Amino acid sequence: MQQLSLPETAFTQNRELSWLKFNKRVLEEAIDDEVPLLERFKFLAIFSANLDEFFMIRVGSLYDLLLMDEAHIDNKSAMTPEEQLKAVYRAVAPLYQLKDYTFNLLRRRLDEYGVCMMSVKELQGKQKKFVQKYFNDYVLPVLSPQIVDYHHPFPHLVNKALYVSVMLEYNETRRFGIIPVPASLPRILYLPGNGMRYVLLEEIILEYAETIFDTYQIVAKSILAVKRNADINPDDEVFELEDDYRVHMKNILKKRARLAPIRLEFMYKPDSAISQYLCSRLKLKNNQVFQSEAPLDMSFVYALEDTISPALRRILLYLPFEPRLPAFFADGESMLRRVSKSDLLLFYPYESMEPFLKLVKEAAADPAVLSIKISLYRIDKKSKLAEQLIAAAENGKDVTVLMELRARFDEQNNIDWAERLEEAGCRVIYGFEGFKVHAKICLITRKDKNRFQYFTQIGTGNYNEKTAKIYSDFSLMTSNRAIGNDAVSFFKNMSLANLNGGYNQLLVAPADFKKSILALIDGEIEKQKQGEAAAVLFKINSMTDRDILDKLSQASTAGVAVKLIVRGICCILPDIGGFSENIEIVSIVGRYLEHSRVYCFGAGRDMKMYISSADMMTRNTERRVEIACPILDGAVKLRIQDILNAQMRDNVKARRLLSSGDYENVSSGECPFNSQDHFMDMAGSSLIKSSGEKETLFQKLRYWLR
Repeated sequence: MQQLSLPETAFTQNRELSWLKFNKRVLEEAIDDEVPLLERFKFLAIFSANLDEFFMIRVGSLYDLLLMDEAHIDNKSAMTPEEQLKAVYRAVAPLYQLKDYTFNLLRRRLDEYGVCMMSVKELQGKQKKFVQKYFNDYVLPVLSPQIVDYHHPFPHLVNKALYVSVMLEYNETRRFGIIPVPASLPRILYLPGNGMRYVLLEEIILEYAETIFDTYQIVAKSILAVKRNADINPDDEVFELEDDYRVHMKNILKKRARLAPIRLEFMYKPDSAISQYLCSRLKLKNNQVFQSEAPLDMSFVYALEDTISPALRRILLYLPFEPRLPAFFADGESMLRRVSKSDLLLFYPYESMEPFLKLVKEAAADPAVLSIKISLYRIDKKSKLAEQLIAAAENGKDVTVLMELRARFDEQNNIDWAERLEEAGCRVIYGFEGFKVHAKICLITRKDKNRFQYFTQIGTGNYNEKTAKIYSDFSLMTSNRAIGNDAVSFFKNMSLANLNGGYNQLLVAPADFKKSILALIDGEIEKQKQGEAAAVLFKINSMTDRDILDKLSQASTAGVAVKLIVRGICCILPDIGGFSENIEIVSIVGRYLEHSRVYCFGAGRDMKMYISSADMMTRNTERRVEIACPILDGAVKLRIQDILNAQMRDNVKARRLLSSGDYENVSSGECPFNSQDHFMDMAGSSLIKSSGEKETLFQKLRYWLR
């Protein structure tokens, strides 16, 4: 048998195990006493939702690999799919224990403030009667219970849906029964009386299951949920080229709910008879079964903040923060004119998305604007931006929307908007077979007398007004001619399905992005060899691309100082002798989701800086359409550099990645410094410098002499 040639794994780790360690970081926010109590409850919900998606996507894909004949060996850990699955299940077990500990801790702490999650068994007197009446009047009439026997086949259990399962006995014969928890009813029932006491719908149905199956004796009962493989790649599906792609995507979404089960969860310890029965029916092994003291769907916690009193909100939630309008934004000034004067940078969520929305709104109404072109990956269900694009089309502008229908779990929303945009007269195109369009770019073309003007916006995050208030991202608006020319070429190439177009300023995947990044790192290695100052700094969400991992190791062994701010998956390990001694890696998890991508090469006046939509993952560098845009304006570059420096100084929410793959607190003798709190303070302070303001002499000297 031919031996597979594997890359060096001494300084790399498996991506799935790295992700689980990141999600543990999220769970640790729920334990942090410095985080308000109800916010901690939300972090617990985020952890649970993350874990669901991890099983549905990543674990599901590992099971798919097991079914293939060819050998698949992970190039970061040299593990087979089977070995990875075993390692994943071993790593997940203690996370469930920590989740249950955290849930019980938070539940007790919230009780002290009168926010009490009750079980029906705890209730007495009027509250017990209230719940029973609610069940009889509102719940029982809409339930659809089913037994499984010769005439009633085992039902399809919908992905992520909640069920109450029962083992029934009648005339010494056992049968399985199932009750779907109806999604049409509220999950939370608030109880009368003092404080805010509530019970969950699934617990009510569990308590009164005997009423539902009144002709049987209930031997055992449980609350359960099944998680299914949701890793559908539409381009792997067979469809005719002349078929409408939106129709194809709708069919794909229907299939998602019926894919193979990969995890079975029970709330509380399940009866062995129910567990064994379901494992045999769902073809699951014992290590795919998990039990939890916490509710299986934690999404209900987001509704609690709408019900608590204003006084409790001040105690249990973060103090409210609204994104500020930057100093360069003035209601009476034209954004088109403002961008034509200098590059402008927005820093979400500390600054509002409003200036960019105003730019598009102006363009939609300006008689001199000829066209608006934009790529959309995830947008709000009530998107102001999409409405402005529709208005532009109705005003006679040529509006082109490059819509990605395969944005995972947002497919239906994108399909709906694509239909609305098309009906309004926008030209909607859908990208490429095999390549998602993940780039974030908008181009406004304006004709001023006989001269074309280009206004280009490039961002690190989605055109989504909702997430712009909770995700940390950069948005650059520029009238730079060279970048505008590249943007024109980009949209032309996308319209012609040309993935191999050439660009002068933009780095575009899959054509030249990766080779350009590798060449830029090579440039720093060469500078180090020549005795010049050399440095690499990346801020990204994930780091998995094998070629880039190897190149960063090369840079480290050559003596280049490599600093990485990686929120999530990080497959490169620091401080491994002979491979990564000069690599420092931190991860920041806090109130806002760190989502921006920035790549810096060099230092001081010669530093090259790019902002991008792409993480350093093979899917981004080779199998997606991505854009990295150079920062050419000195003031904007200085501002981003100051932001990155602040994040590297964070010793509250930052954690340092160790050579073991674990994280440790960033310990220092300095005063506590929370970078996100710092940015909020700066956004509300008159000291904040906007990217459009004239640089002071001090700023210029600090930048050019650094």
